[in-house]
Amino acid sequence: MSDDGKRAVSVIGFIGSVFSPWYAWTGRRDPQDHCCINVVTYGPGGRFTMTDRGRAALRQSGDALQVGPSRMRWDQGVLVIDVDEVSALPMVSRVRGQIRLTPAAITSVEAVLSPDGAHIWRPFAPTARIEVDLSQGHRWQGHGYMDANFGSAALEADFRRWTWGRYPRRAGGATCFYDGVRRDGSTLALALDIAADGSVAQIEPPPATALPRTLWGIRRDTRCDPGQRPRQTMQMLEAPFYSRCLVQTVLQGETVTGVHEALDLNRFRSPLIKAMVAVRVPRRAGWSQAAVG
Repeated sequence: MSDDGKRAVSVIGFIGSVFSPWYAWTGRRDPQDHCCINVVTYGPGGRFTMTDRGRAALRQSGDALQVGPSRMRWDQGVLVIDVDEVSALPMVSRVRGQIRLTPAAITSVEAVLSPDGAHIWRPFAPTARIEVDLSQGHRWQGHGYMDANFGSAALEADFRRWTWGRYPRRAGGATCFYDGVRRDGSTLALALDIAADGSVAQIEPPPATALPRTLWGIRRDTRCDPGQRPRQTMQMLEAPFYSRCLVQTVLQGETVTGVHEALDLNRFRSPLIKAMVAVRVPRRAGWSQAAVG
């Protein structure tokens, strides 16, 4: 998110695109045949890009991931993301440029989200600086982070819902929350304080406090000091099963603003929802290095 709080960006590299209906419709048999670099910009001139691409578009090495025309790579401790995508309906246009993310530190944390180890979260760099130079006027600097999820099962097979939040702190670190309800009725309630040097402490989470439901009726909550109320400060992404926004909350007496996500996996299981998502997530199976788009 930008230093002035008016713009933000999210980039997700998928191998086995978990939110792709095309991948779900194949039975998730071939992750490499459903890959994507999803780039979304928020604020004035915001765009949404998410193209499901085939195996031919995927290139991997020890320090780089390329999917079609876009690429992310490590360069002397900086994650450099070269973007060349086409935004989805109704504002079809090129989204081009570069994003540079410089982590304050890399953690060694690996959090298991389900008892069988089928879902894992890695908060690689919860604190970072980001430089954005993209089309549609998105040229800014701000606060960023990098994490990853890995899994051997579909999210909707094991979870009913979850929420996640990452809140930067004055001391230079960040506090992260991962909460969920699994299919068997058990719950996930993970809270981590991560310092600027990458050291991690698991903490007792403050109370879960409700946020207003989204326009699609998705239930949301986040963690907040007793007696305080969190509030949304920027709407980012709203979908029938998913919400991403900036939220202001109070943690240990400190007012903080960070990214919050809510995911309703009962909704995502719906065949109707998957058909709706396919309109925003086109499938491009073929690719050559000379191809464009």
